[in-house]
Amino acid sequence: MRKKIKTRITAIVLSLFLAVSLTACGGSNDSSQGGKGNSSESSGGTKEKIVNIGMTDTLTSVNPLLMDATEILKYSVSMEFLPLVELNSKLEFQGMLASSITTEDNRNFIVNVDKNAVWSDGTPVTAEDVVFTVLKLASPKLANASMALYAFEGVGDDGFVEEGATEISGVKALDNKTVQFTTKYDMALTTFENTYGRYILTVPKHILKDVPEDQLAAYTWFNAPTVVNGPYKITDVDLQHYVSYEANDKYFRGAPKINKLNIKIVSAAQLLTGLQSGEIDFVQQTTGGILQEDYKSVEGLTNVNINYGAPVTNQSIFFNTTTVTDPRIRQAILYGIDREKLVSGLLNGKGEVIDGFLSSAGPFYDPSLTPTPYNADKAKELVKAAEGDGWDSSKVLQFYVNSGDTTFTQAADFITASLSEVGIKLQVNTVDLATLMSKAGSKEFDLMAVQYTYAPVDPYPDVNWLLSADGWTGYANTTITEALNATQKTSEVNDIRKEYLTIDTLVQQDVPMLSAYVISAIGVANKRLVNATPDVYGAFINIYEWDVTE
Repeated sequence: MRKKIKTRITAIVLSLFLAVSLTACGGSNDSSQGGKGNSSESSGGTKEKIVNIGMTDTLTSVNPLLMDATEILKYSVSMEFLPLVELNSKLEFQGMLASSITTEDNRNFIVNVDKNAVWSDGTPVTAEDVVFTVLKLASPKLANASMALYAFEGVGDDGFVEEGATEISGVKALDNKTVQFTTKYDMALTTFENTYGRYILTVPKHILKDVPEDQLAAYTWFNAPTVVNGPYKITDVDLQHYVSYEANDKYFRGAPKINKLNIKIVSAAQLLTGLQSGEIDFVQQTTGGILQEDYKSVEGLTNVNINYGAPVTNQSIFFNTTTVTDPRIRQAILYGIDREKLVSGLLNGKGEVIDGFLSSAGPFYDPSLTPTPYNADKAKELVKAAEGDGWDSSKVLQFYVNSGDTTFTQAADFITASLSEVGIKLQVNTVDLATLMSKAGSKEFDLMAVQYTYAPVDPYPDVNWLLSADGWTGYANTTITEALNATQKTSEVNDIRKEYLTIDTLVQQDVPMLSAYVISAIGVANKRLVNATPDVYGAFINIYEWDVTE
């Protein structure tokens, strides 16, 4: 779903950018998984430093070759197998395994592997390791459809190479530390970096080259790998409850100061109690979904520092434009919702109101696009005009929302009551996430709402899919398509911003979707942590520098 011709591959968007907190089982309190008590005596008598990170999604795997691009899988695995680049807190791409990624023509991308990068056994990380990793990611025997590798020359339109292939023409090692990726069509550098640079986690060819491909997906070595290139290596894992790590003292940027690290997978309701007791030291915004109703209590804790992240999680409402065909009704719904009241009431002011896809967090946001204000009288006028052209005012629009999003279920009731006053009837259907996604995919809805994170530096893939005949909205517009294509032909921020202003302006007018609000989510770090700042992006880049004070 990285290009319009591939809009049928919807799973990529859902795994990459949906920011929905899924309720998981409570984690173990056993000290081997970093339970209460954040230091212990090692067998040699020295005190070990232990840090526990609270997350609220379960894992499907810790195998980087099965990358599904969920935030928890990405971050848990990239502790040990580095991405090429990562986004920092300033929304800049920062080198991780790669020292740089460049392009001169938006077709050929040069990846320079850091000259100091080594595996934990002392073997240098090479360009061949990267090429080997991509070849395995494209293997039909592993059948990982989430990586959208069809963008590269030599990869089939299904995202896979031929069975038994030993090379990819579009992914070549130019020398020991340089890889060239060649795409089939124009691609912006930011799209390459965000889609591939952040999600290709390089594995060691010299360790895995002799493992048969049909065994790699279930290869238990990944549950406790002996050779890594990142700051930590997994020692134990329970996909429903925890991941435990020990420091890689050979990490090429410096040995981590924290000896042992644990991800504790808990329910959202358990994060507050874990922070209170000290059993959880750190909660990052996109992997640990603290309940909105717990924000005030978290703010009142004396043992933690909090950080409200940039507004990136968009509570989006999508219209099925094939059933809600009159744009005046969609406009009336936009005018009929007091979104500022939702932000002040439900979010305690920790968010913002926008029109379209881009929030103020991103480089392509243009503040000249003023959000549509609440105007019940205008909404009534639009409904009346639509009735004059055949709109049936008795029609009840089916509105589907995620039952796990307790904040928005309250918002949905408010929205329904507000719209009834302007002559639009909604039936709210609260369903679990799986059912919501099924309804969205089959277009069995009139309106549906879900939290969606449009990557601020790379909104193209999501917008390109959503605003298409195959996307959830069923809405397509030639001007928007041309503007989206233009974003892939330049790296000039001002030029890209101009194209997205065109897109968001048309979205404001035709309303195939609306943003109910954009959330500034809370992140938390225990005060005993040093050099650790919870943020939407970049929170784990410097994890090897984290330390604790006792």
